[in-house]
Amino acid sequence: MMEADYVIVGAGSAGCVLANRLSADGADVILLEAGPRDWHPMIHVPAGILKLLYNPLVNWNYASEPDAKTGNRAIHWPRGRVLGGSSSINGMLFVRGNPADYDAWAQMGCRGWTYDDCLAHFKAMERYAPGEDQYRGKEGPLLIEDYRTVLPITDRFVESARAAGHPFLTDLSGATPADGVGYSQMSRNGRFRGSTAQTFLRDARSRPNLRVVTNATALKLLLDGKRCTGVRIEQMTREIDVKARREVIVSSGSINSPHLLQVSGIGPGAHLKSIGVEVLHDLPGVGNNLSDHYATRISHRLKPGTRSINELARGVRLLGEIAKWLTVGNGALTFGVSSAQCFTRSREGVEAPDIQLLFSPASYDPTKFGALEKLPGATIAVSIARPESRGTIMATSADPQVRPLIKPNYLSAPGDIRVALAGLAQARAIFAQKSFAEFSAGEIVPGPSVTTEAALTEYIRAFGTTIYHPVGTCKMGEDPQAVVDSRLRVHGLAGLRVIDASIMPAVTTGNTNAPTIMIAEKGASMIREDAKSARQAA
Repeated sequence: MMEADYVIVGAGSAGCVLANRLSADGADVILLEAGPRDWHPMIHVPAGILKLLYNPLVNWNYASEPDAKTGNRAIHWPRGRVLGGSSSINGMLFVRGNPADYDAWAQMGCRGWTYDDCLAHFKAMERYAPGEDQYRGKEGPLLIEDYRTVLPITDRFVESARAAGHPFLTDLSGATPADGVGYSQMSRNGRFRGSTAQTFLRDARSRPNLRVVTNATALKLLLDGKRCTGVRIEQMTREIDVKARREVIVSSGSINSPHLLQVSGIGPGAHLKSIGVEVLHDLPGVGNNLSDHYATRISHRLKPGTRSINELARGVRLLGEIAKWLTVGNGALTFGVSSAQCFTRSREGVEAPDIQLLFSPASYDPTKFGALEKLPGATIAVSIARPESRGTIMATSADPQVRPLIKPNYLSAPGDIRVALAGLAQARAIFAQKSFAEFSAGEIVPGPSVTTEAALTEYIRAFGTTIYHPVGTCKMGEDPQAVVDSRLRVHGLAGLRVIDASIMPAVTTGNTNAPTIMIAEKGASMIREDAKSARQAA
């Protein structure tokens, strides 16, 4: 048996932050991770993302259930299974989201979660030199940088977006809410990836009161009546109970967190009974409210002589890019997934942007996932930034090793299709501007012949995909479907919190890694405040 004040289940984007902040006060902390240490070299090279999206050594490699609304496809869902979690295999884009996201959470009953409430925690986590002091942090563990290598075609995209009527923003996470076009920011560690394992956890690893346990799969939470006392893990075929003197914190992500609760007997009672799980705490919202960003690509072939990542990623040119990365820390190997972004609205009257356009100076081989084309190309991914559709993550067996069923229900809300169609039209309008069109040899995906609403809708359903931002399956709030309260404590149980992207009531407008880290920062502050209050009351 192992024992600590706090046991954190999952060493991902949130778990590593919690391990740092909670151990800083001298509390004993055990951090559990199902995967290995982040030893794989491709984790640390930004462009190595394409080598990780299917790699079973560091990736859970989940897939959604086929759905007629999305072409009866099983859509690949990569999730990090390694120290740093998905921050070790993602595109490293840093986007806070829109202030309206957090204000809406507060309006849903999440007390203390307005953007103004969250701002101090965003600042605490980051170190971003160019930003305004009032809005951007300067001393946090996570180094945020503007894109190191901007190919000229990215500049043409930005110019074209401005010509199409989108205002230019110098900082997409600054004083002005993300509502316009700007260059992408990345979470970096010098020339390397800035995962939470290489920033927050690295800073804390030398503390004697922090123990990091890898290759430890969580099997079930341990309950004593209505109090969580620990977690049972499997490591090297041995089952071990890890006890928590104060709290267990589940930070396993939007798939694994609800699944762990369910197989532990915490969740919708009727469903748990149907799969042979003893119901210890009937909590109907566990696994519901799944929200994710669904995106569709538009790609252009570029004229000969116009550089893109495609031709820099192979042959002699690749050797040159490797040399650049090793010597001066820039070049194609610093590329994540998107070099510029545009936040926009699908129609007049929408309160906040509901479309995110992500530009990449690259195009992708339609026959091989993650592979670049050989000829130069550029792509805009059109993301439904504030989707109305909701899905589920549900256990199918009492056996914790059996994977849950992932049903995103993409495009089930009619409004999501309308937003996607508007986004495609706006992306095409940007590509049509003179500053980009003079470098383009024409649209290749979906192609100039795909113009009618019916044809575009079919394209969206048949070829759209996730951009890996699932949230919401242990949602925060005070309503009957909420799983955790505004202090991230599981409703009706003592000694148990969920702190990760699964607590978001709705997905934020943009990439979700930065909001997840903020949630962990705020959650750690709440835990420390509550512990102090308990000591004073004792």
